[in-house]
Amino acid sequence: MCQDGGMPDLEPLQEKYNVLRPFLNERQRRLWAATEARSLGYGGMALVAQVTGLQYRTIARGLRELDTITRDEPAPPAEGGENEPGETGRAVLLPERLRQPGGGRKRLTDKDPMLVAELEALVEPLTRGDPMSPLRWTCKSTTKLADELRASGHPISPRKVAGLLHALDYSLQANRKTREGGTHPDRNAQYARINVDVEAFQARGAPVISVDAKKKELVGTYKNGGREWQPEGSPEEVAVYDFPKKELGKAIPYGVYDMTANAGWVSVGTDHNTAAFAVQTIETWWQQMGRASYVATELLIVADGGGSNGSRCRLWKLELQRLADVTGLSLVVRHFPPGMSKWNKIEHRLFSQITQNWRGRPLVSHEVIVELIGHTTTRTGLRIQAALDSGTYPIGREVTDEEMARIHIEKEPFHGEWNYTIRPSPNLKV
Repeated sequence: MCQDGGMPDLEPLQEKYNVLRPFLNERQRRLWAATEARSLGYGGMALVAQVTGLQYRTIARGLRELDTITRDEPAPPAEGGENEPGETGRAVLLPERLRQPGGGRKRLTDKDPMLVAELEALVEPLTRGDPMSPLRWTCKSTTKLADELRASGHPISPRKVAGLLHALDYSLQANRKTREGGTHPDRNAQYARINVDVEAFQARGAPVISVDAKKKELVGTYKNGGREWQPEGSPEEVAVYDFPKKELGKAIPYGVYDMTANAGWVSVGTDHNTAAFAVQTIETWWQQMGRASYVATELLIVADGGGSNGSRCRLWKLELQRLADVTGLSLVVRHFPPGMSKWNKIEHRLFSQITQNWRGRPLVSHEVIVELIGHTTTRTGLRIQAALDSGTYPIGREVTDEEMARIHIEKEPFHGEWNYTIRPSPNLKV
């Protein structure tokens, strides 16, 4: 009944109870709940109470009755006769008069019809209640919800609040990243354009790369997400607080993913994530990996619309001109529309694999980061090379109009800000 060794899966228990409930009287329901609670072990009473809605004391009473009726002692005579010789309490349930129809404690929601509406108004004050509710700006725990309801004349306990929320299909949930902002009307057309260009370049054996910067990482004995196999009771010890240490700094991984060869290069920077750093990484990839794999006169670069390789970054274009002059390659650039970076191949083909490889490992030094990146592999044959880039890349560099005028850029008719080619300077000897 457990999911991944954690919390028991209550759905089978809930289904069983829903099927049996119409055929059980109060005592049978109590004994069934007690039996299930005992089989679940520690915490079983809480889980069964959550599923059935029975009180703790009701289930506890059922447990006491189970102890009584299963004790090896003569059972009281059944109605209308005597027990057979040797018959014990294991075979016969103690007789008990059930409540009359309608007996028992009334449900709280029956006695207080406005309770549920008031609770929902507190949980969702923007859409169902007062936007100035004091709970709008506080943690909506069951204790605070119960306090607020009691102040409004609805006596209720935090445990009952939790039960009502579960009955209303509420649950504790974390935030989910799904909103991408406004959708550009030409988004799909740009996707199609990128796909066509990638396939065309690959068909003629020309290199195609996806580029981006991975998030910065603190260097030091800090907690890293995920878990790793360790001897029982001997987890890796890390600092309690993630206060950066200036002497260690941060690591800035910038990656180049070869979409055809399923290979990547990552430069781990120590200064700033600027356009100069991004283009230097592309140049390093070409010198270390690309030039040996391709005989090419052009290179297709697929990049995000923002950041150090953004479509509106003037320094990005100026540095690409320098790269074109150094390598003699015509650089064909295709940017994703704004806010669509998750579709970039490098995100889920390269960076996600690196994150998996170093999960649960504190990144204690730049050298450790480089080694972990360089040893990242997949069953599909991904191979990565990595190196430390200790160069300086100052921020705030302004590109003048005169420098922009010297860039040999050819913009496409369709969204030239996203689709353009930067060619080597004329009469340049490489």
